[in-house]
Amino acid sequence: MVEGPKFTGIIGNSNYENNLYEFTPGFYHKIGEGSNMSIDSMGSMQTSNGGGSVSMSVDNSSVGSNDSHTHILSHPGLKPVKNNNSVGHSVLRAGRETHALSDDALARALMDSRVPTEGLQNYDDWTIDLRKLNMGMAFAQGAFGKLYKGTYNGEDVAIKILERPENSPERAQLMEQQFQQEVMMLATLRHPNIVRFIGACRKPMVWCIVTEYARGGSVRQFLMRRQNRSVPLRLAVKQALDVARGMAYVHGLGFIHRDLKSDNLLISADKSIKIADFGVARIEVQTEGMTPETGTYRWMAPEMIQHRPYTQKVDVYSFGIVLWELITGMLPFQNMTAVQAAFAVVNKGVRPIVPNDCLPVLSEIMTRCWDANPEVRPPFTEVVRMLENAEMDIMTTVRKARFRCCLTQPMTAD
Repeated sequence: MVEGPKFTGIIGNSNYENNLYEFTPGFYHKIGEGSNMSIDSMGSMQTSNGGGSVSMSVDNSSVGSNDSHTHILSHPGLKPVKNNNSVGHSVLRAGRETHALSDDALARALMDSRVPTEGLQNYDDWTIDLRKLNMGMAFAQGAFGKLYKGTYNGEDVAIKILERPENSPERAQLMEQQFQQEVMMLATLRHPNIVRFIGACRKPMVWCIVTEYARGGSVRQFLMRRQNRSVPLRLAVKQALDVARGMAYVHGLGFIHRDLKSDNLLISADKSIKIADFGVARIEVQTEGMTPETGTYRWMAPEMIQHRPYTQKVDVYSFGIVLWELITGMLPFQNMTAVQAAFAVVNKGVRPIVPNDCLPVLSEIMTRCWDANPEVRPPFTEVVRMLENAEMDIMTTVRKARFRCCLTQPMTAD
């Protein structure tokens, strides 16, 4: 990793337009125009393969330590893996491999039946049976791992494989802690609007996490396909309710997601929304020393950007931005870089513009959720109640409109 020039930061710096740097404590790395990724968001995968998508953290190696600096900063980010072989004809099973994956060291390390599988600390019941795992081709990769589509017990799954760093015991220990944390989070969270955990395992050189595979892609991909056209209001509120209910459950267990955004919201086969990517989540009482840059600036609460203490209300702020996305169909702060957006949010109090024709209750939810004062932001239990009321109002309005339409239709001979 190349150490970037050291600065005191851009927040409060009037020359930020000419010196756009994304920052970790003590390390600054110049970013290009048009970037919408924070440092840690480079370790979060959102990519599609054959119409499906999953969002899983490949490398959250700055999580939990203000002194850690991830090699992913010098990596070009996550990129699709080019391969002309179809998933259906390229599988890897324990003990035997096809030619298509024979050059994939991570897959070989995981599926090699000669190497024993290590238990999961405190979660042995979740250890997957590699004999039941069929691996397809990798469809995205980061600096420390890859994401594959495959099947487990005949079910389509997303398979994340992380590589244990060979030359850095400190890095290996940190990644081990993160792996254990993610397993704990996923094994604990069981809710219709949370991506379903299937299992995990450890080998001497790799860690593996398996979750359900979301065929509908991410909400951000869905909005991009609509080309900035707003989502039908009933659908937008339904999707927002799915997210709010899932987050009310997460917060009820004392957890914080810390990277709630449309990229991490997946659309399942039944069109419901699944919250994904808990690799950077934390138990709320552990906020002391948390790395603030975890997350993505466009969705990040000002107190996180400013390295101030924070609570679960950072997720509520992010939800306000997500709700705005669903209502408008647009990318927040789309005319700014991520760092410009961070500066504007903190120093100028800038927020996305609420459409004039937005339902008052939805406008209220958004503006309260992204208030600069975390105490003003409502808990998700209240957000759910407000959205349920909005859903009822919308249904009533639609029924009235249909009734009026019927009354005004000209009578026919039929």
